[in-house]
Amino acid sequence: MLKSTTVEGFGNRYCIWVQGCSIRCDGCANKALWSATGGTETYTETIIEDILAQKDLIEGVTFLGGEPFDQVEPLGQIAECAQKQGYSVMTFTGYSYKTLLDENNVHINRLISNTDVLIDGPFEKEKKDYSRPWVGSSNQNYFFLTERYAAFKDCLNQFKNKFELRIQENGEIQINGMGDYEALLRKIGYF
Repeated sequence: MLKSTTVEGFGNRYCIWVQGCSIRCDGCANKALWSATGGTETYTETIIEDILAQKDLIEGVTFLGGEPFDQVEPLGQIAECAQKQGYSVMTFTGYSYKTLLDENNVHINRLISNTDVLIDGPFEKEKKDYSRPWVGSSNQNYFFLTERYAAFKDCLNQFKNKFELRIQENGEIQINGMGDYEALLRKIGYF
């Protein structure tokens, strides 16, 4: 979780990366999140309380992965609560929007109905493209499911991919955002 970031969607956002991914895209930047084991278990209610404690500091919540729809039930609860409190919700998935709708699953439908912007599609290494915000390959799609950000539908190019780097007290570097990670790591001398 990251309580405040400006590179994972519209405005300042609270981000939740889920552990576990059943899709496992070749070239994924988040391979450490593939395994269903690992990460930190947190109660849904604790996350909701933490989001609400941010009050006017955030515009919304972003779900990333791993694969958010692999943990759809708790994320649906969080999304519903966030929207009731006036926060926006952005959800990223490697599944297609159509596949999710075709499931006609109550938990999937709950998360979708409480999402303002859904970004779908697996990362496809051969279609790598960082020219659009928040996505890494040209096959990925934006679905504006509410009117909240509809005004930006035709001018997404005003939002650029960016990284945030955080240096921890122990010297560990944490990076989030979207773009060419390999080029970034070369630039900072990682390899």
